[in-house]
Amino acid sequence: MGIADTDHTSHMELPMRPTSSNAPDAKNVSQADWETRAGHKPCVLWFTGFSGAGKSTIAVELERELFKSGKLVFVLDGDTLRRGLCNDLNFSPEDRKENIRRVSDLAKLLTSKGFICIAALISPYNSDREMAREKFDNCRFVEVFINAPMSVCEQRDPKGLYAKARAGKIPEFTGVSAPYEAPKNPDIELRTDRMTVKECVDAILDYLKKNVGCANC
Repeated sequence: MGIADTDHTSHMELPMRPTSSNAPDAKNVSQADWETRAGHKPCVLWFTGFSGAGKSTIAVELERELFKSGKLVFVLDGDTLRRGLCNDLNFSPEDRKENIRRVSDLAKLLTSKGFICIAALISPYNSDREMAREKFDNCRFVEVFINAPMSVCEQRDPKGLYAKARAGKIPEFTGVSAPYEAPKNPDIELRTDRMTVKECVDAILDYLKKNVGCANC
């Protein structure tokens, strides 16, 4: 086929397909439909705590257990998001707030499609975490305080961040040069200086089973 033939074909009138805006019988797939397909209730598990407290470690193991039981699950890890979606943000209070806004909006989208979303971020300010909570129905937002004393977290220091922060190489580092506001009434509190990873994961699964229905549907 020559160029002339191609041009002629491109000008042919094609039948219009109705879109959701002009089709009276069109109906979006509802959240209830997605939940039925998933076979469980969606929710967001919002992990907060110091760097080194165990948020990412527990998130990965929880994801594995939920996946093994057939659940739709997605981890939003703060470090990973800082390298992509939120790589334009620093660690000022204003940028931390914007970071939480973006991640909570993404979590909202994922839960609307039936996912159990595990958001693991330091998220040091109570007001920012409350902003995230307000986007969800009560039982669909679970605040999980991954609690270990800063002294323990600093001893672990898996990425060497505390040492750099104390040397002045990392500004606005939570617990060193920036504040952390511990949750006043978290839905779940896990003392990772006293509990194993398995004990932490089991505690979350037990909470979901009793309160959300994610882990036993």
